[in-house]
Amino acid sequence: MNKLIVILVLSIFVVGITAISLQPDNFVDANSTKKIQFTKTITSSQDPGQGNENQQLILILSPNKDTLYDGSITFSSSVPVQVAILHEISSNDAKGQPTWTIDGNTIYALSLIGSETKSDSVEFTGAALALHSLTSKEFTATVSVDGWIRGQPTEVIIQKIESEKNPSLLLSRTTVPATIPMHEGLYDGNSTYYIITDSSHQDYAKMLTLKQSWKVELAPALKKISENNLQKIFIFKNGIKGTGINGFQGEIFTSTPYQKSEYTSLNSVIEVSWKKGQNASLLKSSEEVIDAEKSGRVEFNKTGVVINAPQIIWPKGQMLVRESKEINDDLTFGGGQIIEINKEEMKVTFVAHRSWGPDGKTIYHIIVDATPSGPAEMMGVPTSPSSFNSITNSSKSDLFQFKNGIKGSGSLGFQPSISTGIPGDENYSPIWRVYVVEWNNPKNAKLLETISDINSSKAADLISVNLARTMNSDTIVDFPIIDPFQ
Repeated sequence: MNKLIVILVLSIFVVGITAISLQPDNFVDANSTKKIQFTKTITSSQDPGQGNENQQLILILSPNKDTLYDGSITFSSSVPVQVAILHEISSNDAKGQPTWTIDGNTIYALSLIGSETKSDSVEFTGAALALHSLTSKEFTATVSVDGWIRGQPTEVIIQKIESEKNPSLLLSRTTVPATIPMHEGLYDGNSTYYIITDSSHQDYAKMLTLKQSWKVELAPALKKISENNLQKIFIFKNGIKGTGINGFQGEIFTSTPYQKSEYTSLNSVIEVSWKKGQNASLLKSSEEVIDAEKSGRVEFNKTGVVINAPQIIWPKGQMLVRESKEINDDLTFGGGQIIEINKEEMKVTFVAHRSWGPDGKTIYHIIVDATPSGPAEMMGVPTSPSSFNSITNSSKSDLFQFKNGIKGSGSLGFQPSISTGIPGDENYSPIWRVYVVEWNNPKNAKLLETISDINSSKAADLISVNLARTMNSDTIVDFPIIDPFQ
């Protein structure tokens, strides 16, 4: 079988490894111990670990069987990174702990030290040492290492790692552009631009679809979300003429992505009407709207409708726009989800990612926010901690992503994901709780296209299915299914 040879050249050791004088050591033979001491500026490359294709890595001390490194590292990086340490383990010890592997056979326990930072000094002991970034963007770091190599071999110049080449799934149109109308609203007197993708109520979905000439999908499960996990959007039914949904002043939000602990794309709709005899004026904040209601100038209609209205531009920020406008079948999930923001035409163009519905039907998602912050930053979208609380009830859908198996266009570098619902289903929600599917033996991997395929493969003990955990939190994404061809 063809072999994929990943060659990691560590030329720094040519000048960085120096012999030491023989000294007593109660634990290690002096002849199997050498001093390492160097300073080097290194550029990252794609992390070769399975499931890490959208991440970057600087491998400083490479793994070698029965070799242990210990010492200290000081670094300065162009982006926030974590120190990654690998530990030799057997496959039997791999369950239940973070691991790193290239071929699924040689497995290392993975320790990520501290929080992401641009500079730090850390002591380490392990089988390999690296700097790791969750983003797909290349970075550069200057590292200084002072330590020891213990074991055989004691000089590492070139490390070759062989793995069986995975079969690949080649699909067309794995990413396509999706141009969506934007609306202008207000937060605390400043403009915020947003889109509307879903509604919990059929009639409201039809009304919004008609007004924006772009389909708003029905997501009945959104109505099950607790009011505490929603922000409010005030929609005006009369008053000052303007650019709002109903032709009056712009909608008002109670938070933006800048208020990280409060923001969510999910909004409880409150309709605002000026009472007869009142002189309408422009209201600029949620506080002003609430004061107007308390003073009897306006009245509220708490509709009970929930809409998915992600903010694209807000005071002090906006969603990341990709550096390249080119869309092709090799596009990754990192580096931003937006191709272009056009404020003159009030449109935003997203990357729509291809995946499968529960019955194997092709669907397209866009990504508008994620929790926790690591995946959000990698994909270039806001984080929404409020969404985390929604997973405890039936307001979410489940999304199955593949960690190994058949190479493809999925977010982890393998086959596309599979969803448990599609718009119109009673259980459909654009808020997804992410599960990771892993083949117990990658050599047995085959293409899975439906929820039934996942269930039968799990029952046959071919795969394991676990909640995706990042930064000690479940991974939640606002991942609306849309029609990019309308």
